[in-house]
Amino acid sequence: MTTGIWVLGDQLWMEQAALQSCVEEERSPVILIESRNWAQQRPYHQQKLVLVWSAMRHFAEELRQAGWSVAYESADDFATPLNQWVKANGVTELRVMMPSDRPFLHLIQSLELPCKLTFIPNNHFLWTKEEFRKWAKGRKNLLMEFFYREGRKRFQVLMEGSQPTGGEWNFDKQNRKPPKSRLKTPTPLWFEPDDITQSVIDWVKSEKISTYGNVEPFRWGVTRQQALQVLEVFTQERLPTFGPYQDAMVTGEETMWHALLSPYLNLGLLQPLEVIRAAERAFYQHDLDLNSAEGFIRQVLGWREYMHGLYTYVEDDYPQRNWFNHTQPLPEFFWDADKTDMNCLHQTLKQVENLGYAHHIQRLMVLSNFSLIAGLSPQEVESWFHSAFIDAYDWVMQTNVIGMGLFADGGILASKPYAASANYINKMSDYCKGCVYKAGDRTGEKACPFNFFYWDFLARHRDKLNSQGRMNFILANLDKISPAELQEIRQKAAEWHQTH
Repeated sequence: MTTGIWVLGDQLWMEQAALQSCVEEERSPVILIESRNWAQQRPYHQQKLVLVWSAMRHFAEELRQAGWSVAYESADDFATPLNQWVKANGVTELRVMMPSDRPFLHLIQSLELPCKLTFIPNNHFLWTKEEFRKWAKGRKNLLMEFFYREGRKRFQVLMEGSQPTGGEWNFDKQNRKPPKSRLKTPTPLWFEPDDITQSVIDWVKSEKISTYGNVEPFRWGVTRQQALQVLEVFTQERLPTFGPYQDAMVTGEETMWHALLSPYLNLGLLQPLEVIRAAERAFYQHDLDLNSAEGFIRQVLGWREYMHGLYTYVEDDYPQRNWFNHTQPLPEFFWDADKTDMNCLHQTLKQVENLGYAHHIQRLMVLSNFSLIAGLSPQEVESWFHSAFIDAYDWVMQTNVIGMGLFADGGILASKPYAASANYINKMSDYCKGCVYKAGDRTGEKACPFNFFYWDFLARHRDKLNSQGRMNFILANLDKISPAELQEIRQKAAEWHQTH
């Protein structure tokens, strides 16, 4: 009887191998597989491919150094090398950690294997599927705030007995400052590619599995040790001033005060509770501002856990939801930032091309906001997000894009659509200063597309939006626009789609 372990590419946690083995007499054989076919399902950002495959190769080497027998295969599919390895090693039971993504779970379940397949519980999240369902059962309102508070109590994070530290659960109102001039942002911790990473870079370039994004310079960490260094730098140098400007956007500032930890969390190189505890320790040890510590912890203990919980909770048709029936195709400039003259979109999309990363407000209030008010297909937008971002996986993007960003689920996740005109971007960034369009114009030659799309969105969906209580005040502003101006607004929106 031989137990084998298949380590998936987003489950690179050293302790996991021993947990999965459950064999005290001897260590089980381990296999990791790169599948070209799986990588070609989407036009993934080239840096995403380098990150995952380099991290896998480094993890395999760490296991070997720790005394494990490790097979590392690069093939077209998963089934061929997996079956060959199972037979060659006499594996009678194959253990795999439960995948985070449903599509990959279905792929594994479809494999015809000459051995027993056993799924081990996924340890990359604090809440299990069953625990989230128990919390959600019978609730009319599944808003994140209530879930977050439950998580704070359950794991005793920033708590004083039964009460939240500081007397409040949420300090978000203190974390929305618009950018000042000459912000002194901290330098992020980046890494030079080692020989393993460089070989992956060269291979991705030569194979041309994807052509989206710039593969170099590649600066991300690829090992747990490097991920821990990023966590240390964040808690010591970036977290102290993280809060106030976490929603701000500034030309040339790729990372601001943001943690840059999501790629490592989503690969399994870091665990969520160790990240939360590190931020909590820094708060107490260095007497940090509570709004900074709480704001970051809410992103991990709140949003990350909540998004994954909802992903496991919603119906199978969730990815196809389209509450507004939006069908406009994805514009070409999403794949080539130089094809748009809207500066906010150009700045954000160019950053994604270079780094595979943009922070949460760039994703929500620039990219998703534009996609929503312009009426782009939710499925095309979600697919682009999944392809373009270095921290993207199915469980992350379905709820974030379909639900939060595009309100295509009709309000399961959010209490109102995150729709805004150019006024928000002009307030929270310096992008509008360098734009050919005027942030204050909704009609005329220089009218900002964010403006005429915003009002067109409200007009064409007024009946549906009336059912969203928080939209009534905003919808009332439609009546202040003359019929002639509203007609011009809607004509400009239609003409934009005809020319893009």
